[in-house]
Amino acid sequence: MSPVLSWNLRERSSLIYRILHILDCSLVCGFLWVLVTWYRVPWSHYYTRLELIVFVASFLSFQSFQLYRSWRSWNFYREFFVIVKAWGTVIGILLCYFFLFKISEAYSRVVFIAWSMTTPFLIFVSHLVVRKLLRYYRSQGRNIRHAVIVGAGELGQRMMQQVEEIPWAGIEVVGFFDDKISTQEKLDQLNKPLLGEISRIEDYLRTHDIDYVYIALPMRAEKKIFKILRKCRDLGAQIFLVPDLYIFGLHHAEIQSLGEMLILSFNPDSTWKRGFDVIFSSLVLLATAPLLLVIALLIKLDSRGPVFYRHKRITTTGREFDCLKFRSMVVDAESRLADILASDPELRREWERSYKLKNDPRVTRFGRFLRRTSLDELPQFFNVLKGEMSVVGARPIVGRELDAYYKDDDEESAGRYCSMKPGITGPWQVMMRTDMDNYHERVELDDWYVLNYSLWNDLKIIARTVQCIFTGKGAY
Repeated sequence: MSPVLSWNLRERSSLIYRILHILDCSLVCGFLWVLVTWYRVPWSHYYTRLELIVFVASFLSFQSFQLYRSWRSWNFYREFFVIVKAWGTVIGILLCYFFLFKISEAYSRVVFIAWSMTTPFLIFVSHLVVRKLLRYYRSQGRNIRHAVIVGAGELGQRMMQQVEEIPWAGIEVVGFFDDKISTQEKLDQLNKPLLGEISRIEDYLRTHDIDYVYIALPMRAEKKIFKILRKCRDLGAQIFLVPDLYIFGLHHAEIQSLGEMLILSFNPDSTWKRGFDVIFSSLVLLATAPLLLVIALLIKLDSRGPVFYRHKRITTTGREFDCLKFRSMVVDAESRLADILASDPELRREWERSYKLKNDPRVTRFGRFLRRTSLDELPQFFNVLKGEMSVVGARPIVGRELDAYYKDDDEESAGRYCSMKPGITGPWQVMMRTDMDNYHERVELDDWYVLNYSLWNDLKIIARTVQCIFTGKGAY
């Protein structure tokens, strides 16, 4: 693509966002008029004045929160949060206006509340439509941004693959700059050229139309990184640094501050997850309280022993906690296990493979029903309220499993597992549950969850768990 055409496309994209800015402000004002008309509120000069204030406040607030930045490769929910914050600022300005001039009585509270609560969603929907149109536009090879990657090692190639996986972002990698790779053969698998050594990037940016420069160098190359920042920031391209955290297998990293020091946290942000856990667990325990009492009574009638069974499991940072279950085995189950495994080689191999027995002779009659329906795990919601578990997460495992499979197979898997709380349910339960023979597949599922957890994934797993409970799939 020629530099002139690329420049025209960028100018057209900027024009689109400027038009969208005006349309958003007009949409906010127009929606207020619609609601006033809908609720049959008499129009007055107060509403006319309010429309003018809203337009100006929205224009300034939306611009100050950079609502019209390039959202290429950003998730939808991040844009929505920015919209909510920008709109919250507008509402704050209006409330101050009402308070200072004592004119809140001139406006309908019903209209104001309805308008305040629904406008962010309306703006978000309009932005979604624009995003869809731009994605289609980019899929036709238009409105493309050109990028180069500095560093053709593992990190640079991973960055290249990531860009390839999101074609809707409209970013095309032109090639690589690298000092260590001297032949094109090593880059042929990516189908991108080697543009030269890193020292040539300054001249290349002066003579080519490049929008983004992604620096994918190891942290020890700080001199080269600083040199690029010092010499290339005024050459028309935006510069991004890709941290080489992937080579350490560390994920969900987040920059935080401690006083004046910046620190990198490798502990996943689970604030929303904790709030969800508390609310969900409280509702479940309240709804099932009568059932819990009935189960406890039936356990007592079925066999002697305590109602609950406590077993040591691993939670965050490798700490142990007492995982609660309704007792489904005989009281002396642990001592009987040694005799069972010693007398039956087949059962011993099954136990060593999965730490479970499909036809365990130690399970009581009522206990077998509890396991089939997963009702034996209901007390774990108390563990969730105590902060030892989550509703959705990786499988609760014992210390020997962590050492034998997670650390032995992949030290990174052990570290990731200990970064989050185990769950009552998870991908291991809804995908294959205990039908899974290969323990390493279980480890991979736990690993997948830690790297991909989200509220939406948690809700889908909970829904599928309910389905598994009714079908009894894989439970024993």
